[in-house]
Amino acid sequence: MKTIHFHHTTHGPSLSAMRTLHARMRLLAHRRPQAALVLQVLLLTLFWYACDAAARRLHLPLPGSVLALGLLLVLLAARVVPATSLRRGADWLLAEMLLFFIPAVMAVWQHLDLVRAEGPRILAVILVGTLIVMVSTAVMVDLVWRWQRLRREGRTHAR
Repeated sequence: MKTIHFHHTTHGPSLSAMRTLHARMRLLAHRRPQAALVLQVLLLTLFWYACDAAARRLHLPLPGSVLALGLLLVLLAARVVPATSLRRGADWLLAEMLLFFIPAVMAVWQHLDLVRAEGPRILAVILVGTLIVMVSTAVMVDLVWRWQRLRREGRTHAR
């Protein structure tokens, strides 16, 4: 997939480079950043919806959102989907993440008796789950950092 680089010219990218979706997304982000944001959020949402529908139809043992996350990670790692094509939408979703927790808070409010009865267990599961996520994330970041450092050192020694 071609990647275009914006040079400081008045004409912008060439028409031949605009044939790719990535080039069009970059051009849209350059000319109309708000429209690019909306389009990227829409694409991420449609990707999640398609993976959710596939997971249900195929009776997969994992939720569609996990499938979508895994597939998107593979597509990003393989550079089939450049990260810059989704950066604005992903940044906005992360920044507004608190809005996605409001329905969960309302559901807890509706089941206060259950929370009172099972609160300590629920809290323990949340704390242990959070600890597991934090430790596994730290281990993965450390492994990737070491791997990248070894790759960089290998390149400099090869020269």
